[in-house]
Amino acid sequence: MDRTRLNNAPENGLPRHIAIIMDGNGRWARLKLLNRINGHRRGIDVARDTVRYCRALGIEYLTLYTFSRENWNRPATEVKLLMRLLETHLKEEEETLLANNIRFKAIGNIRELPESVRTVIDGLESSTRANNGMVLQLALSYSGREDITQACRTLAERVASGVLNAGDITERMMSNALYTAPSPDPDLLIRTSGEKRISNFLLWQLAYTEIFITDVLWPDFTRAHLDEALEDYRGRERRFGLVKEAASR
Repeated sequence: MDRTRLNNAPENGLPRHIAIIMDGNGRWARLKLLNRINGHRRGIDVARDTVRYCRALGIEYLTLYTFSRENWNRPATEVKLLMRLLETHLKEEEETLLANNIRFKAIGNIRELPESVRTVIDGLESSTRANNGMVLQLALSYSGREDITQACRTLAERVASGVLNAGDITERMMSNALYTAPSPDPDLLIRTSGEKRISNFLLWQLAYTEIFITDVLWPDFTRAHLDEALEDYRGRERRFGLVKEAASR
């Protein structure tokens, strides 16, 4: 097994890399008798606080499933408002990211985003490139299947050009061709709203990730809920497919 993307656990027992499927904005709004966009606005506030808390805890990587490629199929009005919210939020966060030494990275098929959003993303990635306190990855227009497909296409092009032999392709090469490279694979995946699926998110990268599912809707997710997930994670024994004795070596 190629273990190059598997993580060495920090001494404090916290995960190096947390990924979150932030689900439940629409349901939260419906329960509050509000428009769906109000749920998304509240969800952004929760995401902002989660980023700051993870930075304070010393988490090295945080990946938030922000907008999937499937989300383009939502009503055009909602998508337009989501893109507007995203652009505004990213512009507002630059000062905070710089002050907290957080590097920003967008992963996914970024070419599909509106030009104005791409411009903001480019600016944030550039201005925070030297930061090394934490890496914040927003999955935008992201699809796990598409991520694997584009990685295969990249390697196939190298084979076709004669740079690489097909028989020499390794798991590490695949990992390095994914949108998330060079980040390590997530140690912990948190999904809110009680849904028990990974929704085409980081399909390759989640191979050995611990999964924590909570019934809490994302707009109601607090630091205490994150603490609960982290405490649950600390109590797990990660073997990566090995028996206990071999995993502890």
